[in-house]
Amino acid sequence: MSICASSAARAFAIMIVLALVRIGNRQGEGHPPLANFLGVRNLFGVCVYSFMCQHSLPSLITPISSKRHITRLVFLDYALILAFYGLLSFTAIFCFRGDSLMDMYTLNFARCDIVGLAAVRFFLGLFPVFTISTNFPIIAVTLRNNWKTLFHREGGTYPWVVDRVVFPTITLVPPILVAFCTHDLESLVGITGAYAGTGIQYVIPAFLVYLCRKDTQLAFGYGTVNKHRSPFRHTFWVAFVLLWAFSCFLFVTANIVLSETQL
Repeated sequence: MSICASSAARAFAIMIVLALVRIGNRQGEGHPPLANFLGVRNLFGVCVYSFMCQHSLPSLITPISSKRHITRLVFLDYALILAFYGLLSFTAIFCFRGDSLMDMYTLNFARCDIVGLAAVRFFLGLFPVFTISTNFPIIAVTLRNNWKTLFHREGGTYPWVVDRVVFPTITLVPPILVAFCTHDLESLVGITGAYAGTGIQYVIPAFLVYLCRKDTQLAFGYGTVNKHRSPFRHTFWVAFVLLWAFSCFLFVTANIVLSETQL
């Protein structure tokens, strides 16, 4: 995972520097409008999909023995992520025209007039392959184990065919079918972010937080105060997260319907 993170940091830094150099040489082709409300419909799904930045939090928090300043550290982590993505996005929209900006941003640097060094072009072009090649096996194994846990029978074991064939098949077939059926990354990210991502990032954590707080009160008493409690400890925030999840679901569904009907 550290190798993947290091490659991602290099790729992001290279793309930002190349875009800034091109803009500094007055070769930037992007002239974005001040606002474009047509993209708001798909914005919600993409925002939900940005929960990927949370993958680094467990490895960031677990080694810390003293959690006294953990809130400031997490805030700093999110601020750096926001600044990095903001810099990458703004350099992209000013460097390339809107109609030529590809969904897979790294492919914009595959042209010889953008990047003269062939090694850099190949590295940026293959960067998504590197990340998927390292993450997909881990995610696939995790999903397979989740399937096994979901259908687990107390005191029972699975037959060899079910354990070695059925579970790997239902894990690998859906992503392979999606890869062959569509190349529209914008829609794919919006759909997976709004539906699967909403459940993973918003709905399940909101219910877990609510039920865990109830369980903690029963276990330690209603007068117990957690010194590491979140500033968003009020039940209102749980309801707000669920409302936001429903809004994301609604907006992306409307985006799909309106796009298909060409309204």
